[in-house]
Amino acid sequence: MTYDFNPIKLKIKETEEWLKNEYHSVRTGRATPFLLDRVEVKSYGSKLPLKQVAAVTIEDARTLRITPWDKTQMKEVESAITAENLGVSISSDQIGIRVTFPELTTESRTKLVKVIKAKFEEARVAVRQARDKVWSAVQDAERAGTLAEDDKFRAKDELQKIVDANNKTLEEIMAKKEAEILN
Repeated sequence: MTYDFNPIKLKIKETEEWLKNEYHSVRTGRATPFLLDRVEVKSYGSKLPLKQVAAVTIEDARTLRITPWDKTQMKEVESAITAENLGVSISSDQIGIRVTFPELTTESRTKLVKVIKAKFEEARVAVRQARDKVWSAVQDAERAGTLAEDDKFRAKDELQKIVDANNKTLEEIMAKKEAEILN
């Protein structure tokens, strides 16, 4: 009997998606709408994500254009972005709000690289924990007699191949983001 690795494969996919989403919110030299995902706007008595209150588009490499659906909410949108303290400059006109991201300095790039490496390490820890959990289950199955000793070692090898492939994928994601930040 062989061991079912689908749960760890699912956990690994979730970890990859988590890392990609975390990296979307880390600012590089370019402006992306993902940078404003955490902004919540007071709208008619409740707090809503910015993307539910306005359209966010890319104007140029360092500028985003925010066009509220309801023009009376421009002040609330502007104050919500300011309160998020993103280190951006904000200007408004009749059409909407322009958010300009300043050029990154060498020092800020170095700090961002440290942040993405910390997120990368969190993802690797999550994968290691999932691996340990599966390995414990494999050992328990062998002790219970539902898995032969040879199958246990085959499962261990297969598990390590899955983890190694995932670590390589995570490293590629991190290297790509690091290159984006440093260039």
